[in-house]
Amino acid sequence: MLNDWYTMTWEEIGALVAGGMDSAILPVGATEQHGPHLGCGMDAEIAARLCRDVAESTGAMLLPALPYGCSIGHSRRWPGTIALQPKTLIDVIKDIGDWVYASGFRRLFLVNGHVTNEAPLRCALEMLRAEHDDLMVALVNTPAISERVRTAHCADGMDWHANAAETALMMALSPHMLRAERIRDADDPDRTEDCVFAHPVNRTSTNGVTGHPSRANREQGATLYAWMVEDLSARVRKGMAETPPLPHSYFRSIQPDNGKP
Repeated sequence: MLNDWYTMTWEEIGALVAGGMDSAILPVGATEQHGPHLGCGMDAEIAARLCRDVAESTGAMLLPALPYGCSIGHSRRWPGTIALQPKTLIDVIKDIGDWVYASGFRRLFLVNGHVTNEAPLRCALEMLRAEHDDLMVALVNTPAISERVRTAHCADGMDWHANAAETALMMALSPHMLRAERIRDADDPDRTEDCVFAHPVNRTSTNGVTGHPSRANREQGATLYAWMVEDLSARVRKGMAETPPLPHSYFRSIQPDNGKP
C-alpha cells in the first residue's frame, strides 16, 4: 500500500500517525543540464520514482518530491539548469521538516538524488534534530545507497554526471527523457582525478557530461534500479525500527549533584 501525502486528506494522514506510522520519506532532486542526451529533470525523476517504490515497499509516508536543488556548480554555460543557493535549500528542507514534525512524524528520511545537495541537506538535518528532541533524520544519497550501487555509478568516473549509469537508468525507467540519437557522441572523460580544487562543470566538461553514456544499456539500468530499491528499502526498514543508542535529552544538562542527565 502506498501512503502518498500528495493525494491523502488531513484525516487520512492523522489516522496513519495515530495508527503508529511515524516515518516519512522526502525525495530531493534537481533540475539541471544532463548533457545532450538526457532531460534536465533526471535527478528528480530518479529520486521520485525510487522513493515511491520504497514507500510502497515499507509503508512509510511518501512526501511530495522536491524538483530543485543546489546545482550552481553547473554554471550558466548550458541552458536548462534551475538552481537553488545552498542556504535556500537549507531553509526549504528545514521548513518542510518542521511541518512534517507538526503532523506527527518522528523519523524523516532525506533521499537525495543530486550529489551537491548533500552539504545543504546535512546542514538542515543538523538544524532539525537540534530543534526537535524526538525527531530522527537520515540522509541517504541515491548513488551511494550501498556498495554495489556506488560501484555501478562510479564505473566510468568518480566525478560522474549523465554517465553510463544514469543513462542506463533512464533507458529502463523513463525512456521519454532520453535522446537515443545523441548518446553515441556524448562521451566526455572525467578530468578531475588529479585536481586539488573542486572546479565547476564548465571547466571540467565540454558538453555537460562526465563519463561514457555510450556504454549504457537497458538491462544494466533495470538491474541497477532493482538494487537501489532493494537496498534503500532495507535501510528504511532498519531506520523505522531504530532507537537512539542513549535516551538523553538534547536540552537537559547533566546535574552537578549526581552526574546523571
